[in-house]
Amino acid sequence: MVVTANSANAADATEPSPPDTSLRGLDGVNLFLAGALSGFGPYVAAFLAEQNWTQQNIGFVLTAGGFAGLLSQLPGGAFLDAIRSKQIAVALGAAMVAAGALIIAVWPSFPLVLVALVLQGITGGVLGLAIAAISLGLVGHGVLAERLGRNQRFASTGGVVAAGFMGLIAYFLSYRAIFFAAAAMVLPLLAALARIRPSDIRFDRASGLSDHQGPSAPRRTVWKNRGLLIFAGCEFLFQMANASMLPLAGEALAYGREDFSSLIVSALIMVPQVIVVIMAPWAGRRANTWGRRPLLLVGFGALPIRALVFAWTTNPTILIAAQVLDGVSGTVLGVLTALIVADLTAGTGRFNLAQGFVGTMSGVGAALSTTLSGLLAGSLGRAAGFLGIAAVALTAVLLLWLLMPETKPSKRNRTRAAQ
Repeated sequence: MVVTANSANAADATEPSPPDTSLRGLDGVNLFLAGALSGFGPYVAAFLAEQNWTQQNIGFVLTAGGFAGLLSQLPGGAFLDAIRSKQIAVALGAAMVAAGALIIAVWPSFPLVLVALVLQGITGGVLGLAIAAISLGLVGHGVLAERLGRNQRFASTGGVVAAGFMGLIAYFLSYRAIFFAAAAMVLPLLAALARIRPSDIRFDRASGLSDHQGPSAPRRTVWKNRGLLIFAGCEFLFQMANASMLPLAGEALAYGREDFSSLIVSALIMVPQVIVVIMAPWAGRRANTWGRRPLLLVGFGALPIRALVFAWTTNPTILIAAQVLDGVSGTVLGVLTALIVADLTAGTGRFNLAQGFVGTMSGVGAALSTTLSGLLAGSLGRAAGFLGIAAVALTAVLLLWLLMPETKPSKRNRTRAAQ
């Protein structure tokens, strides 16, 4: 039997679009989930320091949460492929995020905070996979690019607004109040999730199966998928370069401009988010017209340029301007990562497992990044650290250029044999 790789796309074009209620519900889920998750991260360290925790204990619980998120990606993806209702996974994950925030706020003891951050780490990664799966199940492969662009716009908007809101809460109330606010954001998140009608989601399609295959079709392996392995390798190198950029820049600014470093770092964080809000829908549309590979090259190529700028100067104005490039990279990867995985796993029933694999590779690269660049900068200086980052980023661009195929379905690659 011969089938087409984008037969799901053809079905997408002939089936009615999901009702606006479900699509706007997904908008709200992206918005409020980003807000809830923004209550963690730097605020946890600041609050625990305020509770007279040692730096060693703070570092341990944060590292444990990070490793939990990393290790949960593959089993989380396999779990999402297996269960029929991805909405239940999101609801359970949101409840765990709220529970973790409340534990930190009410009982900031070492064992309980450790449990809370491990819970948050596990669910934080899986929730992103689940939202991509719901998006695919709602709109199908054919218009997934534009949907992912919209998801990214609402997630970035939620992150920016919540970051400002949390900062005001910490200033006028306390760091503890931030975690109550993060838990409270789960309530509108669940309300938005309830607006997504289960009947609007093709749950077989949400796992990467084509419509004609049905939910009982056998799942196929993805470990021999050359394109997926290359893409995961590119993501690994990208994150190994990217993850340590802002920490190194923040350290340099703190040493040179102590009075203004916190404001400058805040600007460095917010500028890329604003760019993502502006560019994400555009990137989703261009992914369907230009193809995936050209956009990937733009996103990956922005990173070595940015690293060279950071190596050249510590001028705050120039650094903030250079963060526009970070917004370009964030837009491209935020929109295209799940889209390319969907391209490469169409018909396999392993979309979420493959998402978990790519996420794991990205997480390992990010974990190595801060250690390796910190050692290089500590031994040879700040500029050497950023030059090392630029070299790794350029390697990622070359790997992408030389080996990564175009994954957008086309007339030349539609026909595939069923396995």
